[in-house]
Amino acid sequence: MTETVRIGIVGLGNIADIHCTNLRQLDQPVSITAGVDIDADARRRFAETYDAAVYEEAAAMFETVDAVLVTTPNSYHEQYVVAALEAGLDVLVEKPLAHTFESAERIAAAADAADGFCMVGFHNRFADPVQTLVGYRDAGDIGEVSHIEANYIRRRGVPGRGSWFTRNDVAGGGSLIDIGAHAIDLSLHVAGHPEVVEVSGDTRAQFGVDEEYAYVQMWGEDKGADEFSVDDSASAFIRCDDGTTISLEVAWAANRPDSQAYYVRGTDAGAKLDLTDQSLALFETADTGRMHHRTTDIETQQSDPQRKEQARFVSAVRDGTPPSVNTVEQALRVQRVMDGIYRSSESGAAVTVSETET
Repeated sequence: MTETVRIGIVGLGNIADIHCTNLRQLDQPVSITAGVDIDADARRRFAETYDAAVYEEAAAMFETVDAVLVTTPNSYHEQYVVAALEAGLDVLVEKPLAHTFESAERIAAAADAADGFCMVGFHNRFADPVQTLVGYRDAGDIGEVSHIEANYIRRRGVPGRGSWFTRNDVAGGGSLIDIGAHAIDLSLHVAGHPEVVEVSGDTRAQFGVDEEYAYVQMWGEDKGADEFSVDDSASAFIRCDDGTTISLEVAWAANRPDSQAYYVRGTDAGAKLDLTDQSLALFETADTGRMHHRTTDIETQQSDPQRKEQARFVSAVRDGTPPSVNTVEQALRVQRVMDGIYRSSESGAAVTVSETET
């Protein structure tokens, strides 16, 4: 394909606006051609803002576009991703892959049978310091990755209670499935995508269920604790088949500072990746001259990772070549881990999550 790539958006809320803003800034011929939403006001606003056709039903839009971005609430991912794939279109779906592991499996089956491809929106992989760290790993500077400490913690960051984010039937979970999905995916990506075999975890609802929850600001309208049916924090320990382990701390709210820091331990070197300020440092010990420690601060570019993700997606659509990154297979592994953590929390024991036991 050499002409303009025609993009259709399913789900015309805030996330769609972020995607459209980035699409308009790509250095590629791409058109925001159409949008789908069940809400008439959302359709009207989208049409006026982007000069695009709008539809209430996705099937009609599928006939007018080359590729689809799915930015709906989690429980609707399967419906639209599967339909788009069956229509022969390429798809970029926002993370997580689905609201449940079973739904994610059905998406994976549809992707495996489709002529088009499905890419999953774990955009943090495209951050410059992340790609730099992976480059050092691939070059052998880290050695064998043995452990990753992953943090995605907000001191106060519970979404508006009553929004779909805080409803278990729509989101499939709370902090773990929302921001924890990013932390799990990035950890597995840096580790080289090993297969996970066992998880032990605990999920909690301590802040969102409190009528007196103290917050400085909250995204969206707060309708109170009765509208909160998900977790607001999670802790987990993840074991992989190659011996790599991952410790995970996730929270929408916690009485501690914000953190998006990842500590990577390798046999030859370690690293600290901090997505809050997009910093990267390497830690080494050497005997050149005398035994000593060496800490190297790495300076990288600060480009928008979501825009780079979209550029990769659009290029793949144009080339007709499925991308080897952000694959459904990798996203299904993340979904399997999250499902395992929820099951472990419910049972109070570690659970097996081997991919051979689906």
